Order: sequence, then structure tokens, then C-alpha cells
Amino acid sequence: MMMQAILVDDERSALIQLERLLRADGRVEMTGMFNSATAALEYLASERTDIIFLDIGMPEINGLEAAEIIQQLDIDIHVVFVTAYSEYAIEAFELQALDYLLKPVHPQRLSKTIDRVAGGTKAIREPAPVKEPNVLCFQKLEITDSIMGETGRRHFKWRTLKSQELFAYLLHNGREWIGKQELLNELWPRYTPEKAVVHLHTSVYQIRKAMKEWTCGTKLEFSLDRYRLTRGGWTTDVEEFERSMTDIYASGRPEAARLDQVLGLYRGNYLEEHDYPWAYSKREKLRRKYMKGVMDAAADEMYADRTRQAAERLLALQHKEPYSEEVCCQLLEVYARMGDYKAAEEHYGSFKKLLKDDLDISPESSTQQLFERLIMYKG
Repeated sequence: MMMQAILVDDERSALIQLERLLRADGRVEMTGMFNSATAALEYLASERTDIIFLDIGMPEINGLEAAEIIQQLDIDIHVVFVTAYSEYAIEAFELQALDYLLKPVHPQRLSKTIDRVAGGTKAIREPAPVKEPNVLCFQKLEITDSIMGETGRRHFKWRTLKSQELFAYLLHNGREWIGKQELLNELWPRYTPEKAVVHLHTSVYQIRKAMKEWTCGTKLEFSLDRYRLTRGGWTTDVEEFERSMTDIYASGRPEAARLDQVLGLYRGNYLEEHDYPWAYSKREKLRRKYMKGVMDAAADEMYADRTRQAAERLLALQHKEPYSEEVCCQLLEVYARMGDYKAAEEHYGSFKKLLKDDLDISPESSTQQLFERLIMYKG
């Protein structure tokens, strides 16, 4: 079956030359020729095609911006850029798995492009979309199948670190529209504006292709120079953690058993392995929420005379948060309730030494006063 194509270029002479070369090749049927991206997009709103030969340097909407919108309409359309861009841009287009043609177009080069597109079209055999993937953000960003197979869950592998970060940043911002300039400033601050835009387009393309394979109903949308991630019915572990914690505290004094179910979602600090600067504020907020949950669970156990369990819980938390005055104080209170003043003295001594050795500071006055008050009543 012959492939269909449309040509988009604001130079009539370029359109005529490319049309002549394609007719001579004979493998592509031309269904439309347009002198603006706007006209081509209107056509694609109701018609489909296999290939778009798209000029980059056009007024109103340039080729790069048009490609953004085209990918939303149909990710399977092969976009072939017709460009006089410099070498770095060409390398970026190659990363996108899109082809390019340098003006003036030569017949041999066009033939290779058609070979490549035809081969890619035949080779595509995408797996069935996963309707509800498992998207994890505690410790690191991880996407897995929702269905367990014989070999376990599939783990999604990102093609580039920047496409992973772009996805994480859009996910971080929920369903909000994010301006293109904000994305460029946050993710590619050291690049020239031209090169940063190319890398953004590359990452957007990779995300869209990945989401088509891995999720159902998830789209990376583009409108008015802004982007946003819209999803189907899935949520992340972080969203489930925040929602469940809110529900628990809304119902009154939290119980250890209920808290444990939610605290188990916290595999580590938010996106900690990636060390994204833009994630620091939310990471700290979630860390504080987790600490409060653990300490409240320990308090529930202490008041229920399950002091041994409370002590073990707090010791595990102190291992993660070794410099926390709050955890130290609560653990001292648990030891006092157990009547184990020797353990309280040893723990306070170890804590005091740790602060001195690592930070060259002493415990806060409130911590010192609590310790002295507890020891005073040990007899």
C-alpha cells in the first residue's frame, strides 16, 4: 500500500521541487501541499497522513511548533523536517527518530528518507497499552506494568535523563499548564535558547511516544506555548500518600495500625535519587509529613502500653533522621515510660556526641531540659 504525504513550506519553489522528486520516486502519494503550518493543521484535524515534509523556517507557526501540535493529533505521523539548520539541530532531530532534509533536497537523500520511513512503518509493533501503570516517586521515579506476568513487572526505561526529568517536572506540577520558558529555565538553564528549545522538543517527542506504549489516556498537551500532562485514572504513590494522610488526620487521633498502611508507601524521600533542585521544597514537606506520621504512630503505641514497639519505631526513624531533636525527645519520653533510664542516658549521650562530632553543636536547650527532668524523676 502506497504511503500518503503532505508537504508544508512557505516557499512555492521548494514545494514544487519536493513534489517533483516525490513523483519521480513513486513510493509516496501526495494528498496535500500547503504554504503555511496553519493550513496543514486544519487539514490534519479531519484527515490523516503517513508523512509530513515540514519546513522549519515559516512565519506565524514554525515547523518545530507545528510538530508539537501534530504529535498531539497523531503520534504515528512521520515528521520529516526540511531545514537549513546548523549541525547541532540536525543531531537533535536524529535523537527524536525523525528524519531531516537539507535544502536543496537531493534525490538520493530523499530516497534514503523514504526507505527509512517505510522501514519504520513496517517495523512498528507496539504492545497493548497498560491502562493503569504503577507510577512511583518516592526515592526515584519508576513506572511499571500494572499486570504481573511470568517474568514479573516490566520496568520502563527512559531514553534520556532529560526526558525523564521533563516527565517528572510535569508530574510534579499536577494538571497545571507550564510555560515553555519556565521549562527551558528549569531544565536547560546552561544552554543557548535555540539549543534548549531543540532539546525540549526532543524530550517532548520521547515522552509522547513512551506514554502511547505504556499508558492509556495519558497525553502531553501543548497549547499557547504551554505544556501539561493529562492522565487516565492512575495516581502516583505520593498522591496516594498525601490523600490517605489527610483522610486519617481528618478522622481524629491517628492509630498506629492505620498509619502503618500509609507509611509503607514512603520508600524514601521524594525523587531523592535524581536530586532535582526544583523538587527540594516538596521533598522537605513530604519528609516532615512522614516524620509526623511515624512519631504519631509511636505516640499511639506508647499510650497503649506498647512501649517496646514505640521505641523500635523511633530508633528506626532516628537512623533515617539522626540529627532530629524531635525524635530524640520522643524517644527519651518512651524510655522514661518504660522505666529504662539507663537506655535514656545512653541515647542522650550518643545524640549529644553525634551533634558535637558531626555538626559541632550541642542539643537544643529544650532537649537538655527534658533529659534533666526525666532523669531527676528516675528514682
